[in-house]
This record gives sequence, C-alpha cells and structure tokens, in this order.
Amino acid sequence: MTSNATSAHPATVLLGAQAAASRLPVCDHYSGVEARMKKSLQLQAEMAAEFGHCVFDVTLDCEDGAPVGQEREHARLVASLALNAAEGARVAARVHTVDHAAFANDMATIAGEAGHRLSHIMVPKVESVDDVLHAEKALLAASAGHLPLHVLIESPAAVHRAFEIAAHPRVQSISFGLMDFVSAHGGAIPSSAMGSRGQFEHPLVVRAKLEIAAACHAHGKVPSHCVVTEFSDTAAMQAAATRASAELGYTRMWSIHPGQIRPILQAFAPQQDEIALSARIIAAAAQADWAPISHDGSLHDRASYRYYWQVLERAHQTGRTLPPEVAHWFASPHA
Repeated sequence: MTSNATSAHPATVLLGAQAAASRLPVCDHYSGVEARMKKSLQLQAEMAAEFGHCVFDVTLDCEDGAPVGQEREHARLVASLALNAAEGARVAARVHTVDHAAFANDMATIAGEAGHRLSHIMVPKVESVDDVLHAEKALLAASAGHLPLHVLIESPAAVHRAFEIAAHPRVQSISFGLMDFVSAHGGAIPSSAMGSRGQFEHPLVVRAKLEIAAACHAHGKVPSHCVVTEFSDTAAMQAAATRASAELGYTRMWSIHPGQIRPILQAFAPQQDEIALSARIIAAAAQADWAPISHDGSLHDRASYRYYWQVLERAHQTGRTLPPEVAHWFASPHA
C-alpha cells in the first residue's frame, strides 16, 4: 500500500468543515483599558515566540472598556491597536450590544478599518438569531464579510435558543455570560453561583453551561467557558478550567487577567501519555492511508482517529511538545 500521509493532512481527512473551528486557541484574553490592551498584545507576542505559535487570543473590549461618552474614541483606539499588532497576532474586538447606540459605529470603525487584521468580532448579550443577522448585516456593510462572529449568551431566553444560534453559519463560537445570567433570575439564584466553585454546583447554571456546550458541539462550533473573577487565586482558576474542560465539554475559556492565561493552557492541555498514544495511532493510521488498524490489540478507524487527532491539535494549541512522528503536520499551513 502506498501511503498518502504526505499529501493528505489529517485535519482535512478527518475533520472536514469542523477543522477551522477546532483550531481556535483554548484561551481568549479580554482587556479594555489602553495600557492593559497594549500589555496583552505584548504578552501575546512574547508567548508566541516562546511556544512557536500564538497560544491565546486577545480580545480588545469596547463593551466594558469604553468610557461612557467616549465610545467613538475607544473604537478608533481598538482599530489602531489591531492594525499595529505584531505579524501573526490573533486580535479580536468585543463591540457593544446590537441595540446600543455605539454598535453601528463600533462595527464601521473596527471591522471597517481593521477587519483584515482581526480574527473575529465578539457580540455580547445575543438573545436570538435576529441579533446574529443584525451583526452579520453590519459586517457586510463594513466590507468585513469574511469575519466570523463569536457571541455571548447571557440570559435564560438566549440559552433556550442556543441551538438555533449555534446553527447560524456566521457563528464560530458561543460564550456563556455567567454574572448576567445569574442576575437575570431576579435573586432566584444566589450570588455564590457566580464564584469559581458555586458556578459548577447550582443546577440552573450547570444546565445552561451544558446546553451551550451541547449546541456548539451539535453544529461544529466552539463552546467558550465564562470568567473566573477570583483572578488572584491560581488554584481556583486551575480547578475551574479543569472542570470546564473535563466535565462540561468546553474547549475554550475566557481570561480577564494575565495570570489566568497559563493556568487555562495547563488545564486544557492533554496529559503527556495521551499525547504519546495519540501520536502513535495517528502516525500508524496515516501509514495505512486512514484504513482501519490494530494498535495494542484494539481496533481503530476514522471514528477514533478523529478523537486522537483532536488530542494532538489541543496539545499544539496549548503549547505542548509533539512527538516527531506527528510534529510535521503542525508546521504546515493547516496548523
């Protein structure tokens, strides 16, 4: 049998349309004050040099970052920072809600002037597909129709519509807005559910997280887990990120402090023995032109190959060293 390993990239063979979404960095770091936005971009460049590729997104924030009355100036600042980011940087922008007076200008300025340097636009407080359509129309008007939308779901009604929202082709990722979700219940959910521990214990909060994760996975989109506000508590951050990944099916998480980035990378990274096993199976599968194989007495085919390839992608995303038999695939444009 002649191997097609050199011509058929695993991401194309195994994942197809889901390949692009699966390669999003596992950490999305938010900052909105000018000095912190600049430091975030600098840190991104430093860690990209350390790991050999970009390991987290920087989302420049207009919703919470823009001083009241200075929304236009802040949008221009965000566009300027995106335009001047380092080559290979992954920079996004969170705009105001679609019903906010500043939304149209945010989109025209940021997407219109810097759309070619952005990885995506984040739209907060999305309630329905109509909001997605509104944002998509603004992208097209700004000649930024290539940009994907990331959306933030923050209410019980929006959670109810999560599957419809995830189905829209423009949506690449859905995030969960914990604090607004709790507040939307009018005191029916205690404030403890906004903490790093309580958000994994209250049934309504856990149900919402699971609904969003399920909707994303049903449509090949990326579920992004909410913030941990105790930013100085590294152990709490690590524990929350681990539970979000291992128990709730999230493949991405927000950071609101530079100290949270590495704990998120650590929590979302596969174990080294799983990386090694995945590399052996994928290398053998490629050698067999992706036909079924037997490995250590177990049968593997494309169903299990997809899983093991995704382990390797996650290892790459989180800065782990990959075994030589698979590392070459991550030096290609596909990676």
